[in-house]
Amino acid sequence: MMIRVHYRMGESQGKIMCNCIEGIKSAIIAMKHNRKMLEAYISKRPIFKLALSPIEVEEDAPFIVKRMVECSNIANVGPMASVAGVLADIAMNAALRVGAKNIMVENGGEIALFWNNEFKVGIKNSPIALKIKPEEMPIGIATSSGRYGHALSFGRADSVTVIANSAGIADAAATAICNSTKGEGKEALKRGLERAKEFKTIRGAIIIVGEFIGIIGNIPEIVYIRRSNYEVI
Repeated sequence: MMIRVHYRMGESQGKIMCNCIEGIKSAIIAMKHNRKMLEAYISKRPIFKLALSPIEVEEDAPFIVKRMVECSNIANVGPMASVAGVLADIAMNAALRVGAKNIMVENGGEIALFWNNEFKVGIKNSPIALKIKPEEMPIGIATSSGRYGHALSFGRADSVTVIANSAGIADAAATAICNSTKGEGKEALKRGLERAKEFKTIRGAIIIVGEFIGIIGNIPEIVYIRRSNYEVI
């Protein structure tokens, strides 16, 4: 049996798939609790939401705040760049703690996944799908775009998808790499690939700029490209 639910929490929305109702409940409770802790922290320290570069926080800051800071420090971006991915990680881990065997949390397009079979993931703002094998789990997948969506970006890539051990790190890194895709076409793509090479904490990245696709690192098998007129670099 597989249970699928769609949720909306404030500006966050997504879906959760799990093999047990206990895992679903624990994931949602964890997300609600940590969102509440984050909102309370931001109300006392608004700069946390506005910062575009890493900042320091108190030793007794909530777990979600400290985890967002860790991810932003790795990517040299503001802490909010990792919020969707970190919340997905928190929800996935909460489900695993109560005995879930298969759990997928998609939060605003960022994915935290632990699955005992192959799992196919479509990447938003791209023509690509990935087939992820059990030995590649747990895995975090995040996508940033300089052309689509509401998230702040300074780059020009149609999409930058990062694969990492956690969705939080993937989220922050995708933002940083996308920000580097200045210019047009191959120029923007090459800048993104150079930035991706600097990360030692991600598995790989897929960057799409117009008709060009750049791939770097160790990524899951690509199983679907919707259009055939892409040039892979």
